[in-house]
Amino acid sequence: QVQLVESGGGSVQAGGSLRLSCAASGRTFNSYNMAWFRQAPGKEREFVASMYWDSGATDYGDSVKDRFTISRDNAKNAVYLQMSSLKPEDTAVYYCAATHYYPVTRGIDYWGKGTLVTVSS
Repeated sequence: QVQLVESGGGSVQAGGSLRLSCAASGRTFNSYNMAWFRQAPGKEREFVASMYWDSGATDYGDSVKDRFTISRDNAKNAVYLQMSSLKPEDTAVYYCAATHYYPVTRGIDYWGKGTLVTVSS
C-alpha cells in the first residue's frame, strides 16, 4: 500500500515557476514508477511526466517537454515536479501517481488527491 500526498500548488503568473512535491508512504515506494498527471476543468486527465524506478528514465507529455522536470528522492520517499515557463493552459489539478506498469500510462496503482495550479495571464 502506498499513500501519496501532493503539495506546492498555488497561483502564479504566466512565465513563472512552481515546484510540486509528492510525499509517499509505504515501504515499497522505491520499487514503483512515479508519475504526474493533470486534469483541467472540463478535460480528461492528461499524462505530464514519469520516472521509472529501476532505470531512472524520464518521459514527458508533449505539452510540457523542456519546461517541466520530474525528480525523486528515494531517501525522502518524495517525488517532485519542477514547472517553469508556466502558461495559462497549464492550469489544472495535478496528481501524483505510483504504478508498477511500463509505461505508466498503461495503468496506475495509487493516486494522490491532487493539488491545484492556477496560471494567470
